[in-house]
Amino acid sequence: MATQAKKPGGGMTVAEAGRMGGKLVSEKYGAEFYEKIGKKGGSSTAERYGPEFFGKIGRKGGKAVSEKYGAGHFERIGRRGGQKVASLVERAKHLEAEGVEKPEPEPRPEESIGA
Repeated sequence: MATQAKKPGGGMTVAEAGRMGGKLVSEKYGAEFYEKIGKKGGSSTAERYGPEFFGKIGRKGGKAVSEKYGAGHFERIGRRGGQKVASLVERAKHLEAEGVEKPEPEPRPEESIGA
């Protein structure tokens, strides 16, 4: 790919520059920044294309995953998720029975970026 070729004089590739820039942004602003801009992008996309768009791309993605991993893939990951939830519920019951207090969940900031 042309974006992977080294520039004359030993410069970095486009991919290397992107990776470096992404790392710097992540270090400067943190993970919350990406969450905020993702929500902003999702809201903008929903306004522009409507909620049906997400259903359409979700079906398209699900079909691609099914073709790649087989129809049983969703059954397997669903079973694994269910087992994980069941084990967490059991763990919480045991901790509660032992008198261990449940930690309060950390509040999530609901502020939006930019307007």
